[in-house]
Amino acid sequence: MSVPQAPPLLRVSRICPAPAGRVWLTLTDWEIHHRWMVLTSASGGSGEGARIDAFTGVGPIGFTDPMEITEWRPATDTAAGRCSVRHLGGVVRGEGRFDVRPVSPSHSVVVWTEWADLPFGRLGAAARPLARLLLAPMFRSSLRALGDEAALR
Repeated sequence: MSVPQAPPLLRVSRICPAPAGRVWLTLTDWEIHHRWMVLTSASGGSGEGARIDAFTGVGPIGFTDPMEITEWRPATDTAAGRCSVRHLGGVVRGEGRFDVRPVSPSHSVVVWTEWADLPFGRLGAAARPLARLLLAPMFRSSLRALGDEAALR
C-alpha cells in the first residue's frame, strides 16, 4: 500500500501488555473484533486481497464498512507487522493501517492510522477536526481493550 499524501484523519497508539505476535493474532481475528473494537463487529479473511466486512453501530442502527486488505505482514514476537486496508463503503472511504511492533518480550506497541474521507463533500472536510475530537477517545479505548484481550489469550 502506498501511504496517502493527505495527512491522516487520525493516528493513535498504545503499548499493549502482550507480545507482538499475540497482539497481531488478536487484532486480525475478525470474529472477536467486537470484544475490543468499540461498537464494531467484523468478519473476513486474511492476506492481501482478502475482504473484511465490518458493521459499526448499535443493534440495527449503524453502517457497514467493507474493506479490502492491501498489505498483510504478520507481526511476530521479534518483528514488526502491518495490516493495511482500503475502505470501500459509502460512509467510510479511504485507507487504514495497523502497525504492531515488539518493544519487549512481553509488550508491544500498536499504531492505528486512518486516512479516511468523511462523507458529505466540503461539509465532511470541514468536520475533520470535530471527527478527530470525537473519534480519538473511541480509538484509544479500542486499543486499550485490544491490549487487554491479547493479554488474556
